[in-house]
Amino acid sequence: MDTKRIRLTVNGKDYEREVESRVNLVDFIRHDLGLTGSHVGCEHGVCGACTVLVDGISMRGCLMFAAQADGARIETVEGLAVDGKLNTLQESFWDLHGLQCGYCTPGVLMSLTEMLREDLSPSEQKVREVLSGHLCRCTGYQNIVAAALEAAKRLRESGAKA
Repeated sequence: MDTKRIRLTVNGKDYEREVESRVNLVDFIRHDLGLTGSHVGCEHGVCGACTVLVDGISMRGCLMFAAQADGARIETVEGLAVDGKLNTLQESFWDLHGLQCGYCTPGVLMSLTEMLREDLSPSEQKVREVLSGHLCRCTGYQNIVAAALEAAKRLRESGAKA
């Protein structure tokens, strides 16, 4: 069994673990770290359910080996809320019914977080482009788009950061 010792930061907490070279990042996060918010869907990088931020960039956790994350800063959906309080994007999803079954939601939230960190005035088209990497079988996307645009508005008005 080929293993590697890795060090990484997940949601602000440092971890050091021995991992098999074949273990993908989302399985490592879910099984080794117990953070089950990121979902495993297609395991081919198509659905987006496993999306996490790696050093601030959206990545498919099923397409990246945990060993490749050595030294990285990882953010998962569990890291969005602060002290049990939903962040602005999560609140907008709640208020505008941006989710139904919730399976795709963690990945969607992470990609939208990256977008909002770069652009607090996204167009509807830009939001839809970001969402094009996520499959949602329940919502039809309209409320997700509305929630993302509302979150951007709230962040602009409050002067807060995503």
